[in-house]
Amino acid sequence: MTALNRVPSLMARAGTASALTIAAVGGSIVVPGVASEAAAAAPATKALKIAASKKGAPYRYGATGPHRFDCSGLTLYSFKKAGKKLPRTAAQQYNRTRHISASSRKAGDLVFFHSGRSVYHVGIYAGKGKIWHAPKTGDVVRLQKIWSKSVWYGRVK
Repeated sequence: MTALNRVPSLMARAGTASALTIAAVGGSIVVPGVASEAAAAAPATKALKIAASKKGAPYRYGATGPHRFDCSGLTLYSFKKAGKKLPRTAAQQYNRTRHISASSRKAGDLVFFHSGRSVYHVGIYAGKGKIWHAPKTGDVVRLQKIWSKSVWYGRVK
């Protein structure tokens, strides 16, 4: 019998408490159905990097990449490449995210610009009060300071 074949029987004889001790000593405990915060943040971090990699790509209304983007097209494209599905428009994306406070925002969260109750623009939070976004016709994907206090934040689920 190889050492590999003995592991399950050793674990069965050791009991649950010992198995948890072994897992803890190994560095982490895996609990089914519970993702670590780092694992949950991974797609957002990846999406942020993808958006940044599109720096200089021209804005085109209705475009979803890979070479031209509008604002929600950039967020849709970036999160899709990171393994998360978002709807097409900024307003639909806002409705699909978990709404968070400004004090809870993290790099990779979405920043929604609104007028009253209407969302009209979206970008990906880059930290330090800046977003990656596709601003408007005649402009390009770029990093820019958030210019308005009329913003809401959303975390992609």
